[in-house]
Amino acid sequence: MSLVEPRPSRPIPIRITPLIDVVFILLVFFMLTSRLLPVDHLELANNTSGRSQATSEPLPKLTVTANGQIQWQDLTLPLGELLPELIAAGITEVNLGTRADTSLGAFTRTLSELAGSDIDANWKRNSAKTP
Repeated sequence: MSLVEPRPSRPIPIRITPLIDVVFILLVFFMLTSRLLPVDHLELANNTSGRSQATSEPLPKLTVTANGQIQWQDLTLPLGELLPELIAAGITEVNLGTRADTSLGAFTRTLSELAGSDIDANWKRNSAKTP
C-alpha cells in the first residue's frame, strides 16, 4: 500500500497567467505608492519657522543674469564681490531668481556658493524658459 501517489511520467506545465497577474498587481501597487515629483521644480530647504510672522521682513531678492553676475537692490556684482556684502549685512536667507537667458551652470554655481557661505536660498521658476 502506497501513501504517495506516483509521479506522472509527463512534465507538469507551469501556468504563467497567474504569475503575470501578480507582476501586474505589484507594478500597479508600486506605481501608485511612489512619489512622483515634477521635473520642473527644484526642491530646496525652506525653513520659515525661525522668522516671526509679526515682523514679516521680506527676504532680499537676488537675480542671476545671463553672464553670471547677480543683481541685488540696485547693484549688479559678480558673486565673489556680492557674498562679502551679504554676509556683512547679516543676511542668512535670500530669494534667488533667474532670467530667461540665465544658464543652468550660472544658477548652480550661485546656489552652491550661497550654500557654502551659509546663506539659504529659496528658488521658484519664473517662466517655462527659465532653466
